[in-house]
Amino acid sequence: MTNDPVIAWLLATDPAIAWQVQRDLLDAPEDVWRPLRSRVEHEGWGARLLAHQDSDGQWAGGAFFPHDFSRELWEAEGQPWTATTYALTDLREWGRDPTSETARRTADLVGRNSRWDHDGQSYWAGEVEECINGRTLADGAYFGADVTGIADRLLTEQQPDGGWNCERAEGSTRGSFHSTINVLEGLLEFEKATQRADVASARHTGEEFLLSRSLFRRLTDGEIADQDFLKLTHPNRWHYDVLRGLDYLRAAGFHDATGPDPRLGEALDWLRGKADDDGRWPLESRPGGRVWFDVDDGIGMPSAWLTLRARRVLRWADDTGGVGA
Repeated sequence: MTNDPVIAWLLATDPAIAWQVQRDLLDAPEDVWRPLRSRVEHEGWGARLLAHQDSDGQWAGGAFFPHDFSRELWEAEGQPWTATTYALTDLREWGRDPTSETARRTADLVGRNSRWDHDGQSYWAGEVEECINGRTLADGAYFGADVTGIADRLLTEQQPDGGWNCERAEGSTRGSFHSTINVLEGLLEFEKATQRADVASARHTGEEFLLSRSLFRRLTDGEIADQDFLKLTHPNRWHYDVLRGLDYLRAAGFHDATGPDPRLGEALDWLRGKADDDGRWPLESRPGGRVWFDVDDGIGMPSAWLTLRARRVLRWADDTGGVGA
């Protein structure tokens, strides 16, 4: 596989990509990929993002919004992605070494200094929306913060259909794809850290919410729930798409030592059909709004992130189950 031009392209992109290629596509031993992962906070995208960190541990002076962001700016620009919550998620997804002294210091500073815009809650205590709390749970569990309270709260907020929904407080009684994937990713990261059986049970029920809908269809009539779910998106932020669902289920499958569910066949066939002639996956959508910098070359261009995620999903499916075409 080392002679594969797509693999060579991925390895040359950034340490955040390269270490995951070594682990997930080349089966490199940990003593090979771990030193490469350690470079994330010193080189490339990780170093660029960390250069924007405030002295109090935050980014842009706020938890969810930059400290000086206004409703007028929201209406003009859309939601910003430069504050602390999205910076931490980026660093987790890029693989910043959670055991490094600087990463632990960041988690401590954020816990002491950052407060949620909603009602001034301490950062690692979470706030009220399931999407936000799901990502905060994932980030906190990954970086070693105590996020037990967030996990306990999310377990009480699971909908009767197994999903989660940020509109629960407004009276919603059914899950949404967006909220559910954010919570599932958080529960998986927390479960890795704690091995709690009640978290595993809730997670498996939430996975059934996605699987029963083939990852993108309505349960009521089988129609596509949202055409945007079929657009390859990066970065996802809070948005759901089919590749995000597949990549989560791949990670959960490795954690649970299970292969792909047969109900993933349609989604996997869709993913195979999205590759370009060179075996790369192009970016089709990305959220608008303020960012520190972009990590993809633009809509319609091959995306290293999407290609990494698609290749490892299909490798998992082909090696462990052969689901789909």
